[in-house]
Amino acid sequence: MNIKVLGSGCKTCHTQYEYVKKAVNESGVNAEVEYITDMEKVMTFGVMSMPAIVIDEKVVSSGKLIKPKDVAKLIK
Repeated sequence: MNIKVLGSGCKTCHTQYEYVKKAVNESGVNAEVEYITDMEKVMTFGVMSMPAIVIDEKVVSSGKLIKPKDVAKLIK
């Protein structure tokens, strides 16, 4: 599984990245987590509001900060 957190590098986006890593660690799922701040790469996903979470190339959340327990639900 590949999970990308798309963001501008702001505090909220960085927090989302930390929440995703925590959820992956706690759930025991084998996943690679990336934090992407390159706006050209972000735009390839068509995301207009950040932070955004992409799981296996599918945008599953954008524009809001999701707590680790809710991220865990998305990755299961």
